[in-house]
Amino acid sequence: MPTRRDKLPFVQVSSRLKTSFAQGHPWVYADAVTRAPTDLATGDWVHVQCGNLQRYGLWDSESSIAVRLVHSRQRPSRSWATDCVRRAWDIRAPLRRNAAQVSAFRWLFGESDGLPGVVVDLYGDVESHKQWAVLRTYSAGVERLKPWIVEALLSVTSLEGIVQRTEGGPVLLNGRLPSSPLVISEYGVRYEVDLIHGQKTGFFLDQRDNRHTLRGWSAGRSVLNLFAYTGGFSVASILGGSASVTSVDSAAPAIAAAQRNFELNGLYPRDHEFVVADCFELLDRFYSEGRRFDLIVVDPPSFARSKAQLDAALHAYRRLNTLAIGCLAPNGLLASSSCTSQVSPIAFQQMLAEAATEAKRRLLILHEAGQPLDHPVPVHFPEARYLKFVLAAVAPAYT
Repeated sequence: MPTRRDKLPFVQVSSRLKTSFAQGHPWVYADAVTRAPTDLATGDWVHVQCGNLQRYGLWDSESSIAVRLVHSRQRPSRSWATDCVRRAWDIRAPLRRNAAQVSAFRWLFGESDGLPGVVVDLYGDVESHKQWAVLRTYSAGVERLKPWIVEALLSVTSLEGIVQRTEGGPVLLNGRLPSSPLVISEYGVRYEVDLIHGQKTGFFLDQRDNRHTLRGWSAGRSVLNLFAYTGGFSVASILGGSASVTSVDSAAPAIAAAQRNFELNGLYPRDHEFVVADCFELLDRFYSEGRRFDLIVVDPPSFARSKAQLDAALHAYRRLNTLAIGCLAPNGLLASSSCTSQVSPIAFQQMLAEAATEAKRRLLILHEAGQPLDHPVPVHFPEARYLKFVLAAVAPAYT
């Protein structure tokens, strides 16, 4: 437990946090801080006290989350960071046992792995058999952890380079940048990944298991993949035996990358349809034209970055799914997903129920999933469960 002998400043927080504090919830919002030194700077280590409970944390005066707490009986150090990194590595062992099947995964998932506000994805190139790590931080205060984490990553496995993705562009933290996009394997499917310009860290690894699941439901179906990005669900559907796939994204470079992913897997882009368009507008047009699909994938980006945007996000999800349901053929399937952390699994299911009602249909959930094992969710930190994925059969409305 922290003691005054550590000579760190004390921050007092409201006693209303006592239960969550005791359970290990890692966030303290600024409005819950009742006393703090006036000279604290972002990135300072602090002792946080809630009643008779104390923990270590990193101060951030630039965020609504004033303190990100860590689990450590001793003052956090390089050895503590290394322990966190190695523990996370061991938890992902099932994914590492066959790199030819899965060569990319999330190595560090922030608070879930004891290193708040820090994400690291590992990408293994199946052609060169070399690995890169891509790091992102989500708080200015946790930047001070970066040297410890880089050192720990290098102590665990061989890496060609460690790249940090920032708003200002990529920053090389160690080694070298890849000279071209990598090729990763995901259950034997190959995908091109651009670590420098791709969204997030280069690829959406959290949908790995859901892409694999959809492959088993695609045989003989016409598929519409909305917000397709680089075609992950599209490639999985075709390899699962779909009759045709239409991939839609508003970004032309993403569609071009999707076509390359088709070719990587021995598929012919000319045999399928690629559309650069706004998905809402395109669904409106498809509905008006009477165009219908057997399986529609709805995987949009996050519609809310804060709780204040929750209502608007739910409205957008409802409208999008209502339009998609309207474009499904009889006995069609809807694969709908949300990565908005503010939308709970219950709220997401309720939204789907409302969308089905508006579309005058019913939805029967056949499969429901969250995040794969490399995105673990602590029971005391439900905010870490951000991904929702529902595969549902569409049936006629009750009469």
